[in-house]
Amino acid sequence: MSSTYLAFAIPFFIILMLAEYYVAKKRKLNAFNLHNSIANVSIGIAERLTDILVSGSFYFLYDYLQHRFGIFHIKAGVVIWILLLLLTDLIWYWYHRLAHEVNLFWVVHVVHHQSEEFNYTVSARITVLQALVRTGFWCILPIIGFPASMITVMLLIHGLYPFFVHTRVVGKLGILEKFMVTPSHHRVHHACNEHYLDKNYGDVFIIWDKLFGTFAEEDEEPVYGLTKQLRTYSFLWQHFHFLIELFITVKAQSSLKNKFKVIFGSPNLIDPKARDKAERIFSVKQTKVKLHEGLNSYVIWQIVLLMICVSGFIFFETHLSNAFKLLFTTFTILSLINCGAIMEQKKWVFNVEFLRLLTIISIVWPYCAGIPLSTFAIAISLLLLVLFYRTVQSRYLAVVYADDQNSKAVL
Repeated sequence: MSSTYLAFAIPFFIILMLAEYYVAKKRKLNAFNLHNSIANVSIGIAERLTDILVSGSFYFLYDYLQHRFGIFHIKAGVVIWILLLLLTDLIWYWYHRLAHEVNLFWVVHVVHHQSEEFNYTVSARITVLQALVRTGFWCILPIIGFPASMITVMLLIHGLYPFFVHTRVVGKLGILEKFMVTPSHHRVHHACNEHYLDKNYGDVFIIWDKLFGTFAEEDEEPVYGLTKQLRTYSFLWQHFHFLIELFITVKAQSSLKNKFKVIFGSPNLIDPKARDKAERIFSVKQTKVKLHEGLNSYVIWQIVLLMICVSGFIFFETHLSNAFKLLFTTFTILSLINCGAIMEQKKWVFNVEFLRLLTIISIVWPYCAGIPLSTFAIAISLLLLVLFYRTVQSRYLAVVYADDQNSKAVL
């Protein structure tokens, strides 16, 4: 699928998210929280951007494996497409199950389960690291003999379906509950209720869970999120908290055997105190102070503009230089870190703003190099900002967090 179609996918999914919000509000269903939804979408923006930069290499990997190691030389046909769909879903089931049962894989998958709400925005909580790990499992398909072109198309189709099962506004779907993964089945999977844990791993078909003994019916109201809730909007902490917890637990083991046991063992082996230790080390503390309306608007408009810019970036990606791609990706990641820091009212957010400014200057500088006055103005502005960094920082925090909240901002 060309990048043109992928660029239009973002506004399409946003429209569906807004439609779900409208339906939920009309039914008086409390399915959305502004800051949780922003955190969800932020992770999705980062994944979509970074994925477009690396996913092209996956095709060449599949093609190489199929030509070099393919057991069979498979050609497309109706029966073959059906077989590929079933195999893809079966491989997904085992990838997904291992991602919950093995710490090394849970490191990249945990991000998808951190949200304490359950709606279409949660489907965006995928990281590029998860895509890389999944690719290792998908490599089974070209080795069997499926061509890269078929695999790529199937993965795009297969990856579309799960979006629609991340919702609370759709109830049970009758006979489809018998063999398809439905919103009801997936609500169970995202729940942290004790008897719902590690259930319903299927992506499209629920038959694998019924076959391998991991199926559970939705019979009580699910509570969403982790068994120990993360309670943070930090873009960085959401991505790396479990890796740090794993490191702390592994480091505490006395023997190499036990270290490997933790790495390749269940998340149940993680030290229950590791999260608290990690939060103390990195001074992670979510503020309880509510953001004023202006600050909420600032965060919301950043996310809206980022989605527009990322769609444009994907649309024109083949025409952009590598330098521009790198700088735009840097700017986007810094902006997402900025939004998370503002929602938690961190004082160091100004440092991120400064880095964003440097990135913007790096992007526009080549276009201003031939205009002496513009170059001079940029240089003088940057020099003044450096010289009066502390003063500007103080004024920025006073404006952003407001005078009555600035004292409550945290490091």
